[in-house]
Amino acid sequence: MKMLRGLLLVLLLQCLSPGEVLARPFEFTDMQGNAQRLNDYRGKWVLVNFWATWCPPCLEEIPDLVELHRAHSNKDLVVIGVVLDSSEKSVRKFIDRFKMNYPVVLGDYALAAQVGEVEVLPTSYLYNPRGELVSYQQGMITRDSVESYIKRTKP
Repeated sequence: MKMLRGLLLVLLLQCLSPGEVLARPFEFTDMQGNAQRLNDYRGKWVLVNFWATWCPPCLEEIPDLVELHRAHSNKDLVVIGVVLDSSEKSVRKFIDRFKMNYPVVLGDYALAAQVGEVEVLPTSYLYNPRGELVSYQQGMITRDSVESYIKRTKP
């Protein structure tokens, strides 16, 4: 099933070509008090993942996001999680439980609007190193599908 979801993501990712959509510049503050701005990550891929603690598919994809961030954060990619409709207390428990190593923003749908629509959870937006939106995915993503997409689109 996980492989099928990855294949579906690859097909959906192909719907957008690099630079097709101008990125909205977002600015969040993560739970550590640090600013998370798209412009600060020029030169890196940026994956913004919207999720909630009560969302089973969201929780299923977190280990892949942790591994994706671990494998790439010092080089070419950063993951930013934006948790919606959850309390700070419950989010902190999930950060500890899943050993989330990427910035997590306690957000709401108004904050999410800085990036785009979030109609279902999880939803992810992927920006290329130039800060251009190149992918929008409703539903789960995997580390393999994101890495595969990046490899195919690198110059």
